[in-house]
Parts: sequence; C-alpha cells; structure tokens
Amino acid sequence: MFTESVLVFIALNGIFAYSFYAVLVAGQLSLGQAGFAGIAAFVAATLAPTPASWGPIPTLIIAIVIGMVVGSLAAVILGLPTMRLRGVFLAIATLGFAEGIRIFILNQSWTGGAQGMSVPKVVGPELAWVLLAVVAYWFWRQGRSRYGRALEAIREDELAARSIGIDVGRHRLTAFVSAGAIAGLYGVLWAYFMRIIAPEDFSFSTAIDGLVTAVVGGSTNFFGPILGSGFQTMLPEIQRAVGIEAGWLRPFISGLLLLIVILYLPGGIASLVPRRKQKIDIDALGLAADGANVAPASMRSHPAKGEVVVELNALAKEYGGVHAVQGVDLTIRSGDVVGLIGPNGAGKTTLVNMISGLIPPSSGSATVLGVDIGSTPVHRIAAAGVTRTFQHSKLFNRLTALENVLIGTHLVAKPTFLRRLLWLPSARRDEQAALAQAARCLNRVGLIDKANVEAKGLSYGDQRRLEIARALAADPSLLILDEPAAGMNHVEAEQLSELIRSLANDGLTIVFIEHNVGMVLGTCDHIAVLNFGQLLATGTPAEIEADERVIDAYLGAAQDDDAEQAGAAGSASTDGRG
Repeated sequence: MFTESVLVFIALNGIFAYSFYAVLVAGQLSLGQAGFAGIAAFVAATLAPTPASWGPIPTLIIAIVIGMVVGSLAAVILGLPTMRLRGVFLAIATLGFAEGIRIFILNQSWTGGAQGMSVPKVVGPELAWVLLAVVAYWFWRQGRSRYGRALEAIREDELAARSIGIDVGRHRLTAFVSAGAIAGLYGVLWAYFMRIIAPEDFSFSTAIDGLVTAVVGGSTNFFGPILGSGFQTMLPEIQRAVGIEAGWLRPFISGLLLLIVILYLPGGIASLVPRRKQKIDIDALGLAADGANVAPASMRSHPAKGEVVVELNALAKEYGGVHAVQGVDLTIRSGDVVGLIGPNGAGKTTLVNMISGLIPPSSGSATVLGVDIGSTPVHRIAAAGVTRTFQHSKLFNRLTALENVLIGTHLVAKPTFLRRLLWLPSARRDEQAALAQAARCLNRVGLIDKANVEAKGLSYGDQRRLEIARALAADPSLLILDEPAAGMNHVEAEQLSELIRSLANDGLTIVFIEHNVGMVLGTCDHIAVLNFGQLLATGTPAEIEADERVIDAYLGAAQDDDAEQAGAAGSASTDGRG
C-alpha cells in the first residue's frame, strides 16, 4: 500500500496543502495556488539546466529557487489588487487568476501546449519528505512568533487586529506571498517527479483538492496539512485494497468528509489533538490575583502630564444628509480622564471612531498624539499610542485570555520569527518579555487566575476587563473605552471605576463613553456632553451636574433611568433572597 509513488504523493499533497494553510491562518480563502504552481513548474522546467550538465540535485535546487521566486512574484501580482477583497470575492478573483494562467500556459509554444512538457525525474520519496518537513518546520516556528500571532488575530477579528496596531494589509500580502512560494515549490516537485507536466495538472480540480486537504487536516495546528494529505492520499489506496474501483467514490467521500468537518469539526482532524497553550510562571513574575502589586512595564515614551494629547477643531462626520457629529472642538490633555456622555444617537461612538482612526472625518481637523487623523490608517494611529475597546466586545474567542493579551503586545514586542527559525536565545528572551507584559496586564485587571481560559468561556464582565487588558498590553498613551461598564452590576462598575482611576494615576490618558452617570461623575476629571452630534457642554463633573442645558437634554432622564435600574436590581435581589 505504501509504495514509492504513494509516499511521494503524500509529501507533495501535504506541501500543496500548506500553500492553502499559509493564507487560511490569516482568514483568507484563496484558490490561486494552482496557478502559482503551474507557472512556477513550467518556467522552472524551461530555465533550469539539465541533469546531464549539472547533476540531478543541483538541477533540482536551481529549479526550486526559480519556481519559488516565480510563485512569489505571481502572488504579489495577484495580491496587491485583491488584498481588500474578503471571503467568496477573494476566492472568485484568485480562481479567475489561476484559470487565466492555465489558459496562458495552454496557448504557449514553449510549454508544449496541451501536450505539455517533458521533465527528467529527479524527485524521490526521501527528498520529498525532507522538503515537507522543512515546510512544516517553517509553520511550526511561525506559530508562536509575533508574526504568527498577528495572523491569528486577523483571522479571528480583523477590526480588533487593526485597533491594536497590526498592519492587516501587509500581513495578508506576506501570507499570500508565502502561499505563492510554497505553491511554486509544489509545482517544481510535481514536474520533476511526474516526468511530463501539462496545463491540466494545475486546473480548478487541483485547487479544490488542495483546499479540501488543508481544511480536512485543519488550519489550527501546523501539522494539519500533513494529516489531511495522508487521509486524502490513502483514501483511494484503501478503496483499491478492499476491491472498490468506482472512480466517483473518492470525490464523493471527499465532499462528504468536507461537509462533516465544516459542520462538526471546524478545526479539522488536527483539532482532535489538544492545542498546547502558552503558560506563565505566576510566582516567578511575582503576580497576585488582586492585580495590585505589579504594574505593566512601560515600553515607550509618553507625553508629560498636561501636554495636549487630542486636539479637535470643528470636527464633523456626515452620512449622506445625516450629521452624526457637527463642529466639535475639544482638547484632551495627558493624564486626564474624560467622559463622553449624551443620549443614544448623540454621536459619541462616531466621535471616538474618528479619534482612533476607524472612520475619517467629513470636515474639520484632528490631531492625536501628533498624528493628523483622516487618511492615516488605524494601525499607524495605534502605533502612535492609541488603543481602544469597543461597544460590543471584540475578542479573539478561540484563544485564551493570556493569548488575547499577548497579541495586544504587538506594537511593543520585537519580531522573533526569523530568529525562532534559528533557535537563537534572543528570540526566547523577547518572547518571554512579551509574555511577562501580557501577564502583568491580566494581573492589573484581576484576571491572572483565568489566564488559560478561552475568551468565549469568560463571563461578560470578565470579557470587558480582558479587552481592557489587551489594550493596556500595547503600553498606550491614550486609552479609549466605549461603554466599558455596559452589562456590569454596580459592584463590577465600582471596581472598573477604581481601575480607571488607578490607570490615570499612572499617567495614562483615558477617554470613555458611558451611560452610567454616577460612574462618570465619580470617575472623570472632565466631561464632554454631546447632543444631536453637537458638543453641548464641557467641564468638571460638578459643572456638568449643575448645567441646566445638560439636565434638560440628558442628566434628568439618565438619572431617572439609573434609579429605575437600581430599583429593578434591588427587586431582583430581594426576590432571590425570598
């Protein structure tokens, strides 16, 4: 059953599956790998010297280099205009590109057209498995590097990834280029094993087989493509061994298996193997569950207390004829805690979205930590020192609390991937430093005892605190919180207020939106009130509480709502005791 051909096919199919894995880990669905492999195979077979003149191994090495370069260049050509596409649109665009390459090869005289091209056989099972091991090693060492964590973050939630400083476009393109290089490697190995290559070797069905192999094997563990390749390659061999020769059975079983995996095992076969989680030594770091003894490390310079952090001048945002924010003038200084309050629909979230770079203003100007917002990408504003949470939590649900916060260190951690490939001690030291920073941030919000719990398994209040810890991991100068106490009871809200004040005492500037008026009045140094997109009033809590305009527009109704909520909570509590 395990003939030489079967062993080679398992290795080659595994390598091809890794070209899909390379983009699946970043949340991309690309079907262009067959095109990358096809153009790489034909160009390498044409340009590489013959084994008779150079010897078989040097010939193959030169062909592999040519193929991987050609595959990478093809990926760049396709990736640059398509990186803004997502999901099925990206799949269709890449599939069209691959089909275009196949038709191009089919109509060229130097490729032999439909007849294909003769290539000497150089690849054997030993060489194929060595190269498969090299590719698997690449992705194993990538997994726990800063680059690997960034790809995981993009896959889980792209908006959250941008907000913590990850350049999503660059990382997606890098993953795409990796896929092109690996597909090019596969194309060359296929050519130098099969002896004759034809355009139909790199058709749509080839791409689907590679995708199915990667998905069935699993994209959550680096060895998933190997498992998928072994299963998919051995399936027809098992059929033949038991005397089943029906040619339609393999694609039928493959399709059925893919459906089962998607419905019941979305992580693929590899998800049956428990994923090794990042671990921390709480005692070695001197951490305690109350979060009071060790603060996160400062890894960048911050504005001195009193310096201007945010300067807004006539800032406005329009959606068609709707004025979400109108002519807001606001100055925020370092070390201040500023609350944004106002009725629902007043423009609070729109305002902080502009400050953090998620949406551009329609008019006016804004400077945040020396950066002019508008056309500046979100990740560059985050790099300047701005991090945030969202009105609806955006966590990486399949990752643990510690891993969520570890991703948050992206801006202050050092790149380690290439050094991890070489097992350099400095890579381990830098990874340990990032891990310690993440642990301290978890400790600061009181979640150190839940470091190894998946984010989706945390209570709602803990999820809100985890999002704050992830934002703190970037060592920001400005922290924006969008309704951080939403869904919390009064005890949790009081604890959150104490946390915000302690962060401000450390020099952090905080802007937060909140409907809990009592919490805002008791926490903030300054309050800005928005109404119908306009800045109604600014001042200290005492000034805002006494402002008749604010009382008429918001505070009166908000305090009535607070009283009703408190009464309802008290009634519920009494009913529970009864």
